[in-house]
Amino acid sequence: MREAVVYIHGLWMTGLEMNLLAHRLSRQGFAVHRFRYSSILATPEDNAAWLDAYLRTLDADVVHLVGHSLGGLVIMHLFHRFPLQRPGRVVMLGTPVSGSGVAASLARSPLSRWTLGRSIQRGLLGDVPRWKGARDLGMIAGARGLGVGRALGAAPPGEGDGTVDLRETWSDAVTAHLTVPYSHFTLLTARPVAQAVANFLRTGDFAGRTTHS
Repeated sequence: MREAVVYIHGLWMTGLEMNLLAHRLSRQGFAVHRFRYSSILATPEDNAAWLDAYLRTLDADVVHLVGHSLGGLVIMHLFHRFPLQRPGRVVMLGTPVSGSGVAASLARSPLSRWTLGRSIQRGLLGDVPRWKGARDLGMIAGARGLGVGRALGAAPPGEGDGTVDLRETWSDAVTAHLTVPYSHFTLLTARPVAQAVANFLRTGDFAGRTTHS
């Protein structure tokens, strides 16, 4: 059975930031692909349509998705608009599924709102569609408060990765939630995170235990 993994980057990124994670997944036997999109000039909904078109080009029986931050919201739009996808599991890394307090803070000021572009349209402000993916959905959230939110003085008041609060990563749709001692960016570079992602893609469990989903 041919399995592919597609990774979807976050805000202000290009996907190259996920290369180390992709390399580690490749060494575990996954065929890994990068989906690049404009996080500023297009809405998450628009990017979901382009993601759907990209996924249709892949020669695979199973397609897993790994989304970092805003990339996870693009995945949510994907399953809302295009629910008929090939089998596979989904992992989100530091995705604010209930809305981003940092984005809300930046959006309140005309001086900083422009930096978010169209990512806040049914996206980072929390008005994303409800999850419709009938599949395992895992969330890995960081708990080391070093990130752009802290640098801009807009970090969430609770625990989190410095950009996304832990509470923003919780959703009834999440079938497995893992908290790790990393920042928003180092979720992409930490070896234990890569191993947890690989475990979940194989078994539906971050520890690698076989599930019955």
